[in-house]
Amino acid sequence: MRFHIITIFPEIFDSYIHESILGRAIKNKLVEMKFYNPRDFVKVPKNKNQNNYKPVDDRPYGGGPGMVMRAEPILSAVAKAMTDKKVKKGKVKIIIFSPSGKKFDTAYAKKSAQKYTDIVLISGRYEGIDARVQKILRAEEISIGDYVLTGGELPAMVLIDSISRQIPGVLGKFESLEEERVSSSEVYTRPEILKYPFGKAQGKNYKVPKVLLSGNHKLIENWKKSKGNL
Repeated sequence: MRFHIITIFPEIFDSYIHESILGRAIKNKLVEMKFYNPRDFVKVPKNKNQNNYKPVDDRPYGGGPGMVMRAEPILSAVAKAMTDKKVKKGKVKIIIFSPSGKKFDTAYAKKSAQKYTDIVLISGRYEGIDARVQKILRAEEISIGDYVLTGGELPAMVLIDSISRQIPGVLGKFESLEEERVSSSEVYTRPEILKYPFGKAQGKNYKVPKVLLSGNHKLIENWKKSKGNL
C-alpha cells in the first residue's frame, strides 16, 4: 500500500509514522509513504525584489474570513503523485477531509486496504480547499468526527494508521486485530491486586475480576461480550 500525502507541513508526520508498528511496516516495505508539498508547485515570477515565499492560499471569492487553499498547487501535486510508475489505474483512491464528509470507520479501512494499492490524502488548511479540487479529481470527502480541526494532517494520520493495520503482515498475526477477536472496553494486567497509594483511594484494593482468573474460556468470552466489543 502506498500513501501519497498532499500537505504543506510534511514534517508533522515524521515522528508518528517512523515509530512502532507503522515504522516497522515501512521498514518491511509493506507500507510506503510519499509526500508532496503544494508549495513546491507554486510558480513565482523571477523578480529581484521579491522574496522566495510561495503562497498556496488566497482570499475567498464572495468575501468572508480567512484564506482558501488554491486549486492549482494541489492539483499539480496530485498530478505528480500519479506519475509514479507503480500507480495502477482503477486502484487509486483520492480523499479530501471535510467535517461534512462520509464518516470514517473500520469497515471503510478494511475496504480500502483490500481494494486499493494507492491512496491520496489531501490535507487542507486555513478555511479549506477551493471546491474545484474535489470536483476535478472526483475525490471522496471523508470525516473522522463531528468536529473541526486546524488542518487535515491529523485525519490523514488516522486513516494511515487504521488502513495500514488491515494490511496482511503489518500487525504480524491476523489475531492481533482487535476487530477480529472478542475484546472489551475493560482490560487488565498484573498485579492481580492493585493498591492505589494516593488521595482518597489510598490503601484501597482494586482487584482483577475473578472470571478473568478462572481459566474458563467460555465464561471469559461471555464476560468480554457483556462489556461490549471494541
